[in-house]
Amino acid sequence: MITHPFHPLHNQQLDLVTYRHNWGENRVYFHDHEGHLASVPASWTSIIPEDPFVKIAAGRSFFHIDDLIDLCNLIEDIKGDSRVCTGQCNDDM
Repeated sequence: MITHPFHPLHNQQLDLVTYRHNWGENRVYFHDHEGHLASVPASWTSIIPEDPFVKIAAGRSFFHIDDLIDLCNLIEDIKGDSRVCTGQCNDDM
């Protein structure tokens, strides 16, 4: 079953063809309604346990808090580098 809240096949039961590691992640392969082989990340299905964040957010949040904190830290690092903020570059960059 597709569990990702924004996928057009959300909550639809699908017949599993295969489960394998492709495109740098685990993917679930199935035949779509037209009979074509399709795939989605395994994390978007009921094959593996649902990410607790996704379950609690229930589609209301696009970001994990840890990712937002990392983004804030990256922005602060960039703001602290005057070469980045002013657009000036040296040969040592």
